Amino acid sequence: MTAASSADRSCATRGSAPRRATALAATAVLLLAAVTPAQAAPKPTVSQLKKELAALQKDSDKLIADYYNSRLAHQKAERAEKAAREKLATAQEVFDRHSTDLRAMAVSRYIAGQPGPLDVLANEQDFTLVLSRMALTQHVIDEQNAKLRGYAGVRDARKSAEQEAAARTEELESTLGDLEKGKKKAETQIERIKDRIDLLYTAPGLRRPDGTWVPQLPQGSDNITPRMALVKKLVSERFDVPYGIGCYRAIQDGGEHPLGRACDFMLSRGGAFPSADEQRRGDQIAEWVIKNARRLGIMYVIYRQRIWHVRTGAWRTMSDRGGNTANHYDHPHVSVY
Repeated sequence: MTAASSADRSCATRGSAPRRATALAATAVLLLAAVTPAQAAPKPTVSQLKKELAALQKDSDKLIADYYNSRLAHQKAERAEKAAREKLATAQEVFDRHSTDLRAMAVSRYIAGQPGPLDVLANEQDFTLVLSRMALTQHVIDEQNAKLRGYAGVRDARKSAEQEAAARTEELESTLGDLEKGKKKAETQIERIKDRIDLLYTAPGLRRPDGTWVPQLPQGSDNITPRMALVKKLVSERFDVPYGIGCYRAIQDGGEHPLGRACDFMLSRGGAFPSADEQRRGDQIAEWVIKNARRLGIMYVIYRQRIWHVRTGAWRTMSDRGGNTANHYDHPHVSVY
């Protein structure tokens, strides 16, 4: 190997080193950018979310108000059309009756062989008779024409009302579709915000590594734990339970009621089987509690002779206990850790 070739290789080595260093630095920057998390958006406060919810509800109320105004306009058009049809039917009845009378008179004159006006001009008396008969005939014709004009007016009014009703109906159907879309959109946004509000609440107390929670002592006038109190508050705010919420019971039945860790969200009174709407409310309460179970410290839910436990994550049927209340058909039961 010559000294020149050795020097060339040394220069090449020195020239490539900076390039490798630059490439390595660029790679490091890219990797750092990849692993550095983006700055998270600030967590909205409860007041901000509730303010946004109120604005959406206001928009939804306006959509519903517009919808009902359109319904009123449509009902008004229907009444106008009905009135026009009734007027038309009355005019048609009068016209038919007079037309029948006129035809009967013409047939009677023909059968009787009564002479026409030009056949009885023998004297002045006959001429007077002809004039009087002509006057009578003209009177009948005028009356008929008047009735026809009246009928035409009613018919035209009816047609106008019918067209107006059709236009109103078409407008309503078009507007109704837009309103329904807007209403559903508002409802979806409201539900999304409610879910975000839910996420701001976390069950108080300590959670064990296995996902269960350290027990709490009951407190307050209702003798329930802070964890149960939070679930009770959230359910009552979201669903409105008109038949009451029963929690603490002193009877030692082996459940969580005497420990302040259970509440019953009633769907009827006196053990009566709940209505279809109330059953749906019970379904919604149970679904919401299960959805938020791990965050709120839910242990199990009982509803409609079934039990759902957070450890299994599935419903299973329970044995028949002999009544709507005992079988939890009239209320979802929620127990927390």
